[in-house]
Amino acid sequence: MKSKIILTALLSVSLMACAQETPKVKHKKSTPSAKSGTKTVKFANAVDPICNMPTEADMKDTAVYKNKTYGFCSAYCRDEFKKNPEKYAKK
Repeated sequence: MKSKIILTALLSVSLMACAQETPKVKHKKSTPSAKSGTKTVKFANAVDPICNMPTEADMKDTAVYKNKTYGFCSAYCRDEFKKNPEKYAKK
């Protein structure tokens, strides 16, 4: 009986430890169509400098740094870029 309780406790602890790892960025599985009213912009970057996801012309999360517009897959990546743009901007 004791071994069943101990085994159950250990299994519960290991499952809880694995469940705590969650991704910081949730990428979009599909992009909205051009008819959604989003402007098409040419970005200074071909990939998101934070997570390396390819940029697309209709991305809504953008930041302007040194008169160049950078596109991002999510608000999280945009905000990380804004914290230290010199680190991520192309030289």
